[in-house]
Formats: sequence, C-alpha cells, structure tokens
Amino acid sequence: MTDLPDGWTLWNDEHEGRRILAYRPDVFDGEEFPSECLPTIFVSNGSRANRPGASQISTETWHAVLFLEPQIEAVAEEFDSREAALDGAEDIARRFADGEVDYRAAYQLPREEYFEKLDELTGREP
Repeated sequence: MTDLPDGWTLWNDEHEGRRILAYRPDVFDGEEFPSECLPTIFVSNGSRANRPGASQISTETWHAVLFLEPQIEAVAEEFDSREAALDGAEDIARRFADGEVDYRAAYQLPREEYFEKLDELTGREP
C-alpha cells in the first residue's frame, strides 16, 4: 500500500480480504457529526446483490465503494483483482481528498451542514 491521501486512514485490513479506509475519523466522531456520516471506502469481493447476507458471498469481482453513509454510495467501481481494487480505492480516496467527487449527487435529500463540512475539508467549491 502506498501512502494514503491526506485525511484517509487504514481502518481495517483483512489478509487477502476486505479493506476499509476511513476519512477524518477525528471529525466524524459522533459529536459534531453522526459517526454514520464517516466517509469510508470498502474494498471487497462480496456480492453486491441487494438482499440480506449477499455481501457474505464471495465473487470473482472486486469492488471499491465510497460510502458517505451506510446506504449512500458516492463512487462504486469494479476490478478483476484485489490488488487492482486496492489501487482503485487509493485513487478514489485521492479524488475525494482533492474535491473531485460530487458527493451532493449521491443524496436525494440534502444534508447541507454535512456538505459544507466536506467542502471545507476537501477544498471543494459547492
């Protein structure tokens, strides 16, 4: 793993399995913002089917998914291998940290205070 972009932390890394990156856990700690608003990138080869327990079923395809909240995906990309997905996750993290991800587009109901904090942290113009 190369150096992660500013603000990103390796949260969990299973040998040959899932990896989780977290963005600014010092900010999204449950006090000012709910902890479920912690932006995270999940790397896994679990099924992406929309049914209970599907993520526990391994597939041949690896995914790197940026979640803004448990059910809010801002970026989801597919890869042929874990190594490619890890590289993809770092690229997503870099794009997010550089303000290149349009997180507003992922929401049906805006969370303006949350968006303003993300704009501040990433240097993104609203």
